[in-house]
Amino acid sequence: MRTGNCKHFRLLKVSGAYWRGDANNDQLQRIYGTVWPTRDALDAYLFRIEEAKKRDHRRVGTQLGLFMFHDYAPGAPFWLPKGEHLYHTLSEVMRDLLLDSGYDSVRTPMLFDKTLWETSGHWGHYQENMFHFGGCDHSHGEPEADGDERIMSLKPMNCPSHMLIFGSKRRSYRELPMRIHDQGVLHRNELRGALGGLTRVRQFCQDDAHIFCMEEQIQDEVQKLLELIERVYAAFDLGFQVKLSTRPEKKLGDDALWDQAEGALTSALEGAGMSFEIKEGDGAFYGPKIDFDVLDALGRDFQCATIQLDFQLPQRFELSYIGADNQEHTPVVIHRAIYGSFERFIGILIEHFAGAFPVWMAPEAVRVMTVSEKSLAYGQDVLATLKAAGIKATGDFGDEKIGRKIRDCHGFKVPYMAIIGEKELENRTVSIRSRDEGDLGSIDLEDFSQRVLRESRPPLARE
Repeated sequence: MRTGNCKHFRLLKVSGAYWRGDANNDQLQRIYGTVWPTRDALDAYLFRIEEAKKRDHRRVGTQLGLFMFHDYAPGAPFWLPKGEHLYHTLSEVMRDLLLDSGYDSVRTPMLFDKTLWETSGHWGHYQENMFHFGGCDHSHGEPEADGDERIMSLKPMNCPSHMLIFGSKRRSYRELPMRIHDQGVLHRNELRGALGGLTRVRQFCQDDAHIFCMEEQIQDEVQKLLELIERVYAAFDLGFQVKLSTRPEKKLGDDALWDQAEGALTSALEGAGMSFEIKEGDGAFYGPKIDFDVLDALGRDFQCATIQLDFQLPQRFELSYIGADNQEHTPVVIHRAIYGSFERFIGILIEHFAGAFPVWMAPEAVRVMTVSEKSLAYGQDVLATLKAAGIKATGDFGDEKIGRKIRDCHGFKVPYMAIIGEKELENRTVSIRSRDEGDLGSIDLEDFSQRVLRESRPPLARE
């Protein structure tokens, strides 16, 4: 109520603006600031702001040579060699984890006739966010005899194509739950002004999957997903918050189905002992959902995983299976993703780790560097030995001073430096500097290799 209460503040910036946006009017000065109830809270906020700037994935990703963008392809990242390695690592870890959890991987087309999206309901609810083209322009005469006048769209999500897979043959209850996983390329027509680094793109992939099951299997499947999500986020040292989103105003289906779907998700969350917030009206148009906001090293939250229960699409695609009673029944579909999009999740991880990835994720685990030409041959032998052991190692054998080589390596946040000088050559050892622990001294090469190999094993890898 009084400015006298605003004791703990900091002015952040100033800017100019013309009154009512008219350059003929007087110019105003805008002063931006922040105020907090205590000095400690203000200092903590200012620290987070500065730390967030340092960790910005666009800056760090460029510094580490992970990705780039170009105006020729707005909203579509170019993954450079190190970034592609990181992307591939996360992709394969998730794929292996899901295959071990009873999923089958599929790959579906990127381009579909608009009638698919009319059947799914996306054409009426999501058309403005899709890239679509085609149809025939008759202004220059009749079309070719074999011309295709259909309107086609790049897929913005995988679910309708997975409905086609399920409906491609007669199914039995013995096949359920049927879990299919798809990391295909997706496109969404985001406004150019809304694009921002990896967090909002037009081309992306998801660790996407759909589970076709019977109603009595819903709670068990959702509880398995909750355990899987906890396991994945623990591997990245990410906390999370849970939100249950209920029916939106613009929805498909009747209230009875929505009551059933929302009740099933609530029971699963309560059965897992998870606390959750209810987001009224924030569900998808085809069903309620559970969203997971991950918490990074600075305490910021980002929406990632989702579990969406869907009674609508199976009906719209007329899907069925033969039950134990030898009668036809309609399956329930669970839409789920854990990373969300790979692009956005990698952007989050870059900022969470400030680019200092754990060894199993890092595109470069060890950099071998020589002090002088005298140790060159041994340095090359060390590099060859590490590579032969399956370690992500590179060599810096140039003429620069060792101090320069070490500074360059620090800039790329490489977990380990193996420094080779005359002493190491004589003793057939390696002098190791750890990014996280500092100088580790001279170590036997075999012992060092085993240490790196242990740390190179993904926490989610099969036992």
